[in-house]
Parts: sequence; structure tokens; C-alpha cells
Amino acid sequence: MKIFYAIQATGNGHISRAIQLYPYLQKFGEVDFFLSGNNATLDIDLPIKFRSAGCSLHYSKCGGLNYWDIAKNIKPKQIYDDANALPLKNYDVVINDFDSITSLASKLQKVNSIQFGHQASFISPNTPRPEKKSMMGEMILKHYAPSPKNIGLHFDKYDDFIYPPVIKDEIVNADPKNKDHITVYLPSFQKDCLEKTFNKLPNLKFHWFLEETKNKHTIKNVTYYPVNKDLFNKSLINCEGIITGGGFETPAEALYLGKKILSIPIRQHYEQECNAAALKKMGVPVLYEIGDDFHLIIENWLDSHIKYPTIKANNINDTLQYLFDTYND
Repeated sequence: MKIFYAIQATGNGHISRAIQLYPYLQKFGEVDFFLSGNNATLDIDLPIKFRSAGCSLHYSKCGGLNYWDIAKNIKPKQIYDDANALPLKNYDVVINDFDSITSLASKLQKVNSIQFGHQASFISPNTPRPEKKSMMGEMILKHYAPSPKNIGLHFDKYDDFIYPPVIKDEIVNADPKNKDHITVYLPSFQKDCLEKTFNKLPNLKFHWFLEETKNKHTIKNVTYYPVNKDLFNKSLINCEGIITGGGFETPAEALYLGKKILSIPIRQHYEQECNAAALKKMGVPVLYEIGDDFHLIIENWLDSHIKYPTIKANNINDTLQYLFDTYND
């Protein structure tokens, strides 16, 4: 069997999931990957056969999206040409993890596809949303990368086609400890947005993963790390808690490990607002704005005794078997 797998590279989560899935997919056949977008910072140890600049996210300096930069980097003709060039008819199965080019290619070439990943869960109205829904956000979730069939991943089984998160083997097999540091992963915040806040808490140790950091180094109570899978896994497994955005994979891993979480969703990023709504229902504190009292919020969060629900890891073999069975129905 020949398998085409499209990865949306607007961040590291989709790539991290694909890396974990790859050896399991190989049991079903030969896999070629298509990487669409250029936001990812992880090393990609996958057989990437096709690439496109696609559509990528661009951030403002301190916690939001830069819609002007996003819009000016979208090239419709190139997207159309890239979609036409993908040889989807050479594949038995087309798996799409929220990539618009693959979705367009499937339509143009009249090839079946299946959407598999976190965004597919939002096809269900039962999946949590914020109190104030965004019409534009809903349109993007449902129409950005449509497929005739969907298999979603989320924190809980909100619908019958939604399965548990894909958790990396390193996390599943870990023996978590508390070594009294706070892991920080906030891709939409630059260094000078938060550095002074962390320095106001000299009794706390922070492991801060920043795209701009090239080599590990420590200044005062903050150790700065490059975005690196192995370093991040080790920090997360041994942290007291994690401060992160409103993404999916990182909070899922933290919940699986039983770690404290403080979620700061990217402003005006509707999917992250939806994830934050789901996390709030689970008792995870969510912060929408960073103010002068952020250091006090961190202290109160660490002093709290919130008991988060534990979540299951995806049974990858069973889920992929279901995917291939569903694809061929």
C-alpha cells in the first residue's frame, strides 16, 4: 500500500505527531510525507517527498497573530499550482492533517482523502468552544481543509469519531519526577515580553524554550533552551508545571504526565481559544492577557492544589486500523 501523509507545518505539533505515527504507518505500507508551511522549528526526521510554502502563521511580538504578515505571504497561484502538482492518484490512501493544499488537490484530482488530527474533531458541534464563537474561526476549522471523512483527536471523546491524543513514546514510557522547575513553551512570545516577569521570581527556576535560542544557557533564574524535542521531553517529564499556549499536543502530554498547566492561548487564534475552553472544563487555569501581576498569577498557580483529570494515550495501531478501514468503506 502507498500512503500519502500531508503535514501542516504551521507549528511543531503536527510534525511531532507525524514522527510518532511514522513507524506505525510503515506497518501498513510505504509512506511519503508532504510538508506544507514553514513555521516549524523541530528537526524533521521523516521522508519528506513533497514540500510547499503553503499557508503559515506569523506572530506579533507578545502573544498574538500578525494577520498582515499571514495575508501577504499567501500566494494563491502557487497554492493552486502546488495542488495540481501533487501526484495523489499514485497513492492508495491520502491522509490529511489539516492541509489546505492537499484538500484542494484531492478535489481537483477527484481523489478520496481522510482528515486525521486534532482539527478534525471540530467537525463535531459537541467539541468545546469558547463562550463567544467566531464565525470566521468556525469557517476556517470546517472549510480550510475539508475531507469527506474525518477522524479527530482531542482531550476527551466528545463524539464517536474522536479519539485520544497521540502521545510520544518518550512520554508514555517516562517516569515523571518533580525537579522543581517550570517549563515554558510560548512560541508567540518573544524573550523581552516575559523575561522581567520570570526574574521577579528568583526562587523559581524556569526552562524556557525559545525559537531564537541557539544554545542552552542560564541567566539568573532562567535557563534558555533551543526548541529541541529531546531537551523539551526531558524538561517536561521532570517539571513541576508548564506554562504554554492553547495548542493541543503539549497540553495533552502534560495532562498525561499529571503536570500542572497554565495555558495562555494565542490572541485571536480561534482554535487555541477552543482548546482553552476544553482545558477550562478540565480545571486547567487559562490566562488571556499578560499584565503586571503575571508573576503573582504564577505564584498562585503553583500554590494551588488543582487536580486535573488524567487522559489516555491513543492506541495508535487500533486507530490507524480504523482509519484504513474507514478510508476503504
